[in-house]
Amino acid sequence: MTRPHIKICGLKTEGHIDTVLARGCSEVGFVHFERSPRHLSIEDMIRLRAHVGGRALVTVVTVDADDDFLKRLAARVRPDVIQLHGSETAARVAAVQALTGATVMKAIPVASVADLEEIERFRPVADRILLDARAPKTSNIPGGNGVSFDWGLLDALETRDFTLSGGINPDTIEAAVRRVAPRGLDVSSGVEREPGVKDDGLIHRLFDAFEAAVEAGPLTHHEEKRRFA
Repeated sequence: MTRPHIKICGLKTEGHIDTVLARGCSEVGFVHFERSPRHLSIEDMIRLRAHVGGRALVTVVTVDADDDFLKRLAARVRPDVIQLHGSETAARVAAVQALTGATVMKAIPVASVADLEEIERFRPVADRILLDARAPKTSNIPGGNGVSFDWGLLDALETRDFTLSGGINPDTIEAAVRRVAPRGLDVSSGVEREPGVKDDGLIHRLFDAFEAAVEAGPLTHHEEKRRFA
């Protein structure tokens, strides 16, 4: 089993950045979406990006952002990755990549096996694919809702070359690592004590559970039937 990389998203303080990096996080995420409790301004992202330095990849999450904002983002924040978490088309993904020169990760909302067909539409133009739970109808943000989809749907995929998001927390990360075994894991609300407020204790619990899951290795067929049926 390949060790997944972990992205902690929605970070807002230098202290929490230092905590996740000390635990081996290889990618940090900042959110620019005003309706989100994790929203950061350009100025906030510049400051936090400087604090990260070269210690981890920096991803900025956007939702249907326009060209003007994306140009400013690329020039001033200089993210390694731009995550597109809106209704962007394949053509728009390619355009963002050409406009910014950044690695582009496209989020695909999943609720049924039919949603996985979107992967092949975006794979030719997106550098990375993120699979997230489709937002509940009561939510006004597309991600960071703390809900997951049926990970059993992913058994139909031939590759694990995606980042898994949605409902990953200290109690579910074992299943994410040992049953799904994706290339990457994306965690946000799963390490928060309230929306938009990260918690050091939950961060440490998450990484403790992650390390234990990696050490345990892939699930045996018996374990999968007994524990995650």
